Amino acid sequence: MHYFCSMEILSDDTKNILGLRLPSDPRWVNLAGIQLEEILTDHAYCEQKAATTCISLIQRYPDRELLVEELSPIVTEEWGHFRAVLAELKKRGLQLGKQRKDEYVNRLLEFQLKGGNPEERFLDRLLTMALIEARSCERFKRLSEGLDDAYMRSFYRRFMESEAGHYTLFITLAEHYMPKARVRKRWSEWLAYEALVMDSIEARGDRVH
Repeated sequence: MHYFCSMEILSDDTKNILGLRLPSDPRWVNLAGIQLEEILTDHAYCEQKAATTCISLIQRYPDRELLVEELSPIVTEEWGHFRAVLAELKKRGLQLGKQRKDEYVNRLLEFQLKGGNPEERFLDRLLTMALIEARSCERFKRLSEGLDDAYMRSFYRRFMESEAGHYTLFITLAEHYMPKARVRKRWSEWLAYEALVMDSIEARGDRVH
């Protein structure tokens, strides 16, 4: 059963910023609102994984000077986000639960090119990160607008703005290292694939993606 409504239209500004083909099911916000401990736990681990992935990219591509320069502060920022979510859990008397299997990210990793041209693999790694940040931004936007708790709406507004900047950064890095037309062609393929993934994953309130 598909839980995502393909007829819902994203606002023009969200389309222009993110390019996502399929919006999240609006019911997801209600599910997340009643599973706050679970969604905050998953959010914390998402921020942790974002930091460690940036570290991994720096380690893998130390000769890419701009990448190293731009991702170094992102590591610090993402780890700061992890700590901010931990603090929110503690303030509410909630516990950081166990890390779950991230079906969304695992499905994206399946689409990455394996073998072949190392430049194409490099591009796919950057676009994977861009897409995760874009979807996170879209999800945080929904939380910032749909949660009943005014404080949590503001809490997620800040995260939404940050994720939009990260999405832009990964696209910019991709276009710095290879022709824009090549990047845009592959990005379009990624967006089409991600829409299929979103349409096939159950809407659950215990996960960010």
